[in-house]
Amino acid sequence: MENEQGNAKEAGCLGYVIGGMSFIPLIGVLFGIIAIIWGFAIKHTKLKIVGVCGIGFTVILYSALGYFGFVQEGGIYDELRGEFAKTQLNSAVQAIEFYKVQNGHYPESLEILQKSLPENSMVFLLDAAQVNTGGKLYYYELIDEGSYHIRSYGRDGVINTADDILPSPIKNVGLVADYQVPSGS
Repeated sequence: MENEQGNAKEAGCLGYVIGGMSFIPLIGVLFGIIAIIWGFAIKHTKLKIVGVCGIGFTVILYSALGYFGFVQEGGIYDELRGEFAKTQLNSAVQAIEFYKVQNGHYPESLEILQKSLPENSMVFLLDAAQVNTGGKLYYYELIDEGSYHIRSYGRDGVINTADDILPSPIKNVGLVADYQVPSGS
């Protein structure tokens, strides 16, 4: 009687190296698939398990990154998005002031400002603090012909709440940084 294990071939060192490479995030999925196919081809269960575990590692890693980056509130990524939004707001203020220099008046809306920007402009007007929208522009209000207000809606997406992000105040420009947005806006 022959032992059924006698039909299985050894995976060798290369098989386990490829299986180990399946733990490299993202590109390891390809190596995991190769290890699984190789495991089936030579009837080697351990190689199949290593390939599946490597693919599972990538799935778990990217799921965790997605959770911490887009779902979890109050984490380090919220702080980073807030800092990024403040930087973008400061760039937007400069673009608004430049618009006034070119046109003699402030833009009536951010859509108008966006259309006036060069094609490859590094001024971003989409609210960086918003994670669950398809692209919401910052809140912008032209107060009168000589002043305006711009802010981020913050994580909650509601204006006039504690998580709103304001640009840095700048003297001698039309920005009113500490403006209270009227309710219902």
